[in-house]
Amino acid sequence: MVTNPDPGLSRLGGKRLLSVLAAPKLNGAESLSSLKLRESALVGRRYESSAAAVDSSDAPPAEKFEYQAEVNRLMDLIVHSLYSNKEVFLRELVSNASDALDKLRYLSVTDPDLLKDGPELDIRIQTDKDNGIITIIDSGIGMTRQELVDSLGTIASSGTAKFLKTLKESQEANVDSNLIGQFGVGFYSAFLVSDKVAVSTKSPKSEKQYVWEAEAESNSYTIREEKDPEKLIPRGTRLTLYLKRDDKGFAHPERIQKLLKNYSQFVSFPIYTWQEKGFTKEVEVDEDPAEVKTEGDGEPKKEVKKKTKTVVEKYWDWELTNETQPIWLRTPKEVSTEEYNEFYKKTFNEYLDPLASSHFTTEGEVEFRSILYVPATKKEDITDRKTKNIRLYVKRVFISDDFDGELFPRYLSFVKGVVDSNDLPLNVSREILQESRIVRIMRKRLVRKAFDMILGISCSENRDDYEAFWENYGKFLKLGCMEDKENHKRIAPLLRFFSSQSNEELISLDEYVESMKPEQKAIYYIAGDSLSSAKNAPFLEKLNEMGYEVLLLIDPMDEVSLTNLNSYKDKSFVDISKEDLDLGDKNEEREKEMKQEYSQTCDWIKKRLGERVARVDVSNRLSSSPCVLVAAKFGWSANMERLMRAQSIGDTSSLDFMRSRKVFEINPEHEIIKRLNAACRINPDDPEALKAIDILFETSMISSGFTPDNPTDLSGKIYDMMSTAMAGKWASQPQPAQPSQQPAAPSSSEPEPLEAEVVEPVEAGQQK
Repeated sequence: MVTNPDPGLSRLGGKRLLSVLAAPKLNGAESLSSLKLRESALVGRRYESSAAAVDSSDAPPAEKFEYQAEVNRLMDLIVHSLYSNKEVFLRELVSNASDALDKLRYLSVTDPDLLKDGPELDIRIQTDKDNGIITIIDSGIGMTRQELVDSLGTIASSGTAKFLKTLKESQEANVDSNLIGQFGVGFYSAFLVSDKVAVSTKSPKSEKQYVWEAEAESNSYTIREEKDPEKLIPRGTRLTLYLKRDDKGFAHPERIQKLLKNYSQFVSFPIYTWQEKGFTKEVEVDEDPAEVKTEGDGEPKKEVKKKTKTVVEKYWDWELTNETQPIWLRTPKEVSTEEYNEFYKKTFNEYLDPLASSHFTTEGEVEFRSILYVPATKKEDITDRKTKNIRLYVKRVFISDDFDGELFPRYLSFVKGVVDSNDLPLNVSREILQESRIVRIMRKRLVRKAFDMILGISCSENRDDYEAFWENYGKFLKLGCMEDKENHKRIAPLLRFFSSQSNEELISLDEYVESMKPEQKAIYYIAGDSLSSAKNAPFLEKLNEMGYEVLLLIDPMDEVSLTNLNSYKDKSFVDISKEDLDLGDKNEEREKEMKQEYSQTCDWIKKRLGERVARVDVSNRLSSSPCVLVAAKFGWSANMERLMRAQSIGDTSSLDFMRSRKVFEINPEHEIIKRLNAACRINPDDPEALKAIDILFETSMISSGFTPDNPTDLSGKIYDMMSTAMAGKWASQPQPAQPSQQPAAPSSSEPEPLEAEVVEPVEAGQQK
C-alpha cells in the first residue's frame, strides 16, 4: 500500500488554495460556526521570537514559518462552505467524467492508439440502494499514480485547468474544447454525501490500475495498485461513493435519473443509468388434478387447453438518460418548429405549444446561445420576484435557474428559456455569476431578444394570438412601464387599451396615432373603474362631438403605466379629466364673452362652495351636462384617488396633499346653469338657489368619478327636491267611507255628525 509521502497532511495548493478560501461565499450568508471554522483552519499557529528587540539593527533575523492547518477540518470547510445544495455533487462528478472523456477525445486525434481498448466514450452510473452506494464509471483518459497524487492529493489543483493551459500554450486557436472544470475542488463535493470515496483508475499511459481511497473524517488518503481481476477496467475511472446514513436516498435509481435530467441533460457524452425494467409474458398455470375428469376406461374425457397467466419478468439493463439534445447548438435554419416545441415541452414540463420562440447566438464581449419561449398560459403571478423559468448552462452543464432579476427583469419573468455559454465567470461552486458587468451585457441582450419575440406575436396576421398573449401577460408589460424606463420605446408598441371608438376591442398606440385627426395635438385618455363608466363620463362629450378618439383606461395599472411613458411618437398623453384641457378649437371671442357673462355667477358659486373647490370656471369640454368636477393639473385623477385611498395605511397626509382641491366647471349652454345665472342676478340669497348649487356640486362629484364626502346628506337633499317637484301631482283620491254593520250609539256629550247630502244637478226647466 502506498501512502501520501507527507503523512497526516494532504498537499495544499499554496496560493491557489488561499485564494479559493479567502473568496467570500456568494451563495448565502455563512453561519457563525462556519466563520469560526474558517478562522481556525486558516490562521494556524504563529510563532514569534522570544528575544526582545530593543534596537532594530541589533535584532536577530526574522524567522520564517509556513501556515499549518488540520486537513480534516479544512476539507469540511471547503466542502460545506462552497456548496449550498448537496445534490450538486452529481453535477460536479459527472462534469469531471465529461472532462476526462473530452481530454481523451482530443488527444486521440493525434494518438489513435489511446482508443485501442474501446472507442466508446460514455458515462455509466450504477446504484445500490440497499447498501447506499453510487458508482460512476467513465471511459475517459484515466489517471496514473502520479496524477492521482497531483490531482486528488492536492486540494484546489485542477487537472483540467492545467490541460487547458497546455492547449493555449500550444497556440492551437481552432481547438474546440468543452472542458468544464477549472477550480480543482469539484471532486471533493463527493464528501457532501459520502463517508468514504474510492477512485479506481486506469490510464492508457500506464499498465497498472490504481485505487485512491479517503474518508471524510480522515486527514490522509491511500493509493494502492488494483490486484482484483474482477475489478480491472480497460481504461477510464470508476468512482465509488459510500453514502452517509442520512444521504442514502441518493442511491435510488429514480433520484439519480432526476438529478441527471436536471443538471447534466445536455452533457456532450451519453450517460447511462442502471435501471430495473420489465416485460410481460404468458406462462402456463399448473392444473389441479382433482379438476381433471376421466371416463370409466381411465382415459381423459377430452383434451383440455392449458391455462395461462400474464406475468412481468424483471431484469436490469443500461438506459440512456440524456437523450434530449441541446438544439441551441444548431443553427436556427436547421431546427423545425416541431423540434422547438418538443424541446420546450420536455425541458419545462409543458403540454401546450408555446406562443412564440426565439433562437439566437450573440458574439462579442460575451458569447452565448439561447432559446427563449413565450408560454401559452400564465403560471406565474406578477408579484413573484423569483421564478425558475431561465435555465443557465455553462458548456451544457446546468448551473442555476434561481435568479432574482439578474438575467431578466421581473416584468419579463414569464419568459422561459435556456442560456448556454462557454466562458461565463462563475464562483468556485459554479452556482453564481460573479462579474456584474458581464451579467448586465447578457441581460440587455436577452431583454432585447424577448421584446423582438413579443413584437413578432403582435405583428402576426392572426389577431387572436396577441389577444391571448395580452390577456395573460398584459399586466407584466404595464409593470415594465413603471420599472424600466430604459425600455419604454420597446414596451409602448406592445400595450393595448380600449377606446371610445373601438367597439370594445383593444387597440395599440400605433393604431390610435394612425386614426388621429389632422388637427389633433395629443393622445387623450380617461381612467375609470369600468368600461361603461369611462365611456359615459361627461368629460368625453365635446371630444365625441369633435370625433376625437379617447383611450379608456379601466385596469388599475393602466393609468400609472401610461403616465410613466409621458409621450408616444412625439404625442403627449393628456388626461381629459384634468384642468386646462386644450382641444385646439378655441373661439377666443366667444370664450371671453361667456366668462364676462358668468363671472359674477362663478364668484357666487365659489363663495357657496368655499374650500371645497379651488375655483369655478366656464367649461369648454361639456355639451349635455350642466357641470363637471375636474382634478388639478398635477393632482390625482378620480380613478387614481380611489385606488390610493383603497391602499392607504396609517398616515394619510400625503394622500390629502395629492388629492388637492378640484376645479368646478359649468356649462353656460345648459338650462340649469342659465337659471342659476338668473338667480344670481335677481336673488343670490335665495335658499332654493343655494341648495341647488350644493346638489349640483355633489352630483357632479359622482358623475366625475369622485366620492361625495357625505352621501347621506346628498340623498336627503335629493329626496327633498323630489318631494317639492312632485307636490300636487299624482295625489291619492279619497276613499269612500265604508258603512259599519253596527253603528255605535252617539255619545251624549258630542253631537252626531251629519253626512252631507249629494245633490244631483238637474236641468233648469226641471226645477220647481
